[in-house]
Amino acid sequence: MENHGRGSGPRPAAGEVEEPAPGLPGPLPYEGVWRFTAPAVDASVPQARHAVRDLLLRQGVPVSDELVQGLLLIVSELVTNAVRHAALLSPMLAVEIAVGAEWLRVSVEDDHPYRPTALEADHGQTGGRGLLLVREITREAGGVCDVEHTANGGKVIWAALPLVPVRVP
Repeated sequence: MENHGRGSGPRPAAGEVEEPAPGLPGPLPYEGVWRFTAPAVDASVPQARHAVRDLLLRQGVPVSDELVQGLLLIVSELVTNAVRHAALLSPMLAVEIAVGAEWLRVSVEDDHPYRPTALEADHGQTGGRGLLLVREITREAGGVCDVEHTANGGKVIWAALPLVPVRVP
């Protein structure tokens, strides 16, 4: 996995310099945006999951084990979908993690133009429930998820989860 880390702070919009207002604290030490690229192959699924887990630990993000497990399941499902359904038109995919003071956002981007929908579960089929699972995990955590088109004609699927910092006794 290739890491295109954006440093320790949030990524400002193009041409915008982000400085804290006088008297307001700056970004927390764990805030930032990181992007990993990988080939759209099966081996990228566990690699993406491990990269996200390791990033959260390395940055010291104060997140509960339950939220981490949900986030890692979301990463697995989104990368698996990109590998299974987009690899023909998108040999590479990107995983982006954005951490703010009050939220975590994970997104998976590919160059395939098809915009999937979270289908209702068909109990007669195996598989086909990945986006439904992502939607439910996100909803249960109090977050939101969506699919958007990218400027190059592909798509990005993202989930944002509220970050309730874990209190250290």
